[in-house]
Amino acid sequence: MPRAGLTPSTVVREAARLADEVGYERLTLAALAGRLGVALPSLYKHVKGAAALSQKLAALAVAELAAEMTSATAGRAGRDALRAVADAWRGYGRRHPGRYSAAQQVPDASDPEHVEAGRRALDAVYAILRGYGLTGDDAVDAARIFRSAVHGFVTLEAAGGFGMPREIDRSFDQLVAALDIALRDWPEPGRS
Repeated sequence: MPRAGLTPSTVVREAARLADEVGYERLTLAALAGRLGVALPSLYKHVKGAAALSQKLAALAVAELAAEMTSATAGRAGRDALRAVADAWRGYGRRHPGRYSAAQQVPDASDPEHVEAGRRALDAVYAILRGYGLTGDDAVDAARIFRSAVHGFVTLEAAGGFGMPREIDRSFDQLVAALDIALRDWPEPGRS
């Protein structure tokens, strides 16, 4: 019999908290069962296994990140919107390092909530890019560049990978400014 009050949703939310504390790569079903005060076999009444838990955690994280990105862009355009989404992205990664790592999974096509959350996150970026006049393939390329740049910065910062004697926030400001310049001066296809 499942523990009273324990649901698949509470299991995933507790997994998210644990991942933030110990790191996504150290999140195990055994550790989660201990945290919830249940025997490991009892956990399987709420989640099908490690892969299923990982996927549900990824869906939760993407939904949270999408909500923050969407909220950040409200009433903003251009560089202001770009900066707001970059800040939201970085802030989420700082506050929720385990969830942030989980969010890097490609949405599972068999999970409509995960797919929808991924669409909302991408839509927040596409809305900014339309303000720069970028649509279609250009928007796909620009979204990948934006994600690569911000994700790279967030990941390096979390790992302590910036050791040079310069304020990290200033470097992040420059990253966003450089992205703004690149998006405003987007190259024509075939021009490099």
